[in-house]
Amino acid sequence: MAEHGPPQRRAFTEGPPPHSLQEAVALVTGSSSGIGRMTALAMARAGASVAVVARRADRLEAVVKEIESAGGAAAAFPGDVTVPGAIERAVRGCVSRFGRLDVLVNNAGEGFFGTIEQTGEEDLDRMLAVNFKGTFHGIKAALPVMRRQGTGHIINVASTAGRRGSPYVAAYCASKFAVVGLTESLRVELLGTGIRVSLVCPGATRTEFFDAARRLTDRHHGLVGPVESPDRVAERIVAVARRPRAEVIAQPFRRKVFLALNLLAPGLIDRLLASLIDGRGKGSDGEGGRS
Repeated sequence: MAEHGPPQRRAFTEGPPPHSLQEAVALVTGSSSGIGRMTALAMARAGASVAVVARRADRLEAVVKEIESAGGAAAAFPGDVTVPGAIERAVRGCVSRFGRLDVLVNNAGEGFFGTIEQTGEEDLDRMLAVNFKGTFHGIKAALPVMRRQGTGHIINVASTAGRRGSPYVAAYCASKFAVVGLTESLRVELLGTGIRVSLVCPGATRTEFFDAARRLTDRHHGLVGPVESPDRVAERIVAVARRPRAEVIAQPFRRKVFLALNLLAPGLIDRLLASLIDGRGKGSDGEGGRS
């Protein structure tokens, strides 16, 4: 009778169900709060080992403890995604600790709320550095690992603001449009490689970033639209990790209709947004926040 050795650990793309996250390894940026934190916790509940990356080490350690106390596996890698070396170290640390990298969630984000005239050069540079270049750095760091594995999944978190610009967030919208374009380009470049690429576009979500926006836009409730909880957005991200799709609008149906109408009649949407504005941003110096 043939002898059988211990069962071999399988990559998440191999075993039933087809894209189970059991024993997968995920790295989530911007995971000290908001969508990133909830995504890390949700990935762990789904069975993945999770590497968490953000600037605030104390908050990362709290996320790790929460995952471990529930029986999961996690590791913290403090760092700023705007620094290429930081995300490269995190990827190396993840692979050293867990042996592979199956899912990269580029979630770290920065925002600034105010008119274009109120947006300073430093505000613009920081948004582009975190939202766009941070995503770019994450991709560049993860791709060599995923190519060696012959499999992997890159999930970039953009925003519905990357599909339709809105007043008071012009520079933020531009940075998220850049993430959309980057993701679409990457998706085509990696066809047939075994590496999947997905775009997730949340709308308004209850995060620190949203709180800063609300202080500026309290008189413009219609501009914010329906608000999602970060755990609901995290559920959508995990669902995409399990069953890859090219793009997901992680918002209620109303927002999807809004984006569809913008493709057909952008001038109509311009007038609709303008009708919701009272005071055109006067009296505010603008506000920033991290997602």
